[in-house]
Amino acid sequence: MQILKHLALALVATVGAGAPAWAADADSVLGTWRTPSKNGTVEITRCGASICGRLMSSDNIRTNPELRDVHNKDAAKRDRKLKGLLIVGGFKRDANMWTGGSIYNPEDGGTYKATIAPTGPDSLKLKGCIVWPLCKTQTWNRIK
Repeated sequence: MQILKHLALALVATVGAGAPAWAADADSVLGTWRTPSKNGTVEITRCGASICGRLMSSDNIRTNPELRDVHNKDAAKRDRKLKGLLIVGGFKRDANMWTGGSIYNPEDGGTYKATIAPTGPDSLKLKGCIVWPLCKTQTWNRIK
């Protein structure tokens, strides 16, 4: 019964968090963003009609700029440098958010389905899911 209660609460929270109240234009997600994990810095740019994000820095990259993608599930990719690695891509504009894309997490080597929603001129909500409802949401803040 507790599990059903938690799932119901998660569903209500997800449905209630649909489109952001702040109206954003298509380019509002472009720029450099600070992630909450290890002070990551991600630069989001246009990639045709989509957006792409590259990992530009983190606490670990500042310590070792030659850091490699050692946790990648594909052994052939484990020699890639993390600095400049494309970690966000494949999104489509959907009203006030970007959907249908993915985010790669170099900390665990996993790629997750994702959505990106601006929540203000200087903040984004990025939601990554293994499979719904197993999702994690982060707030990224613009670096000025």
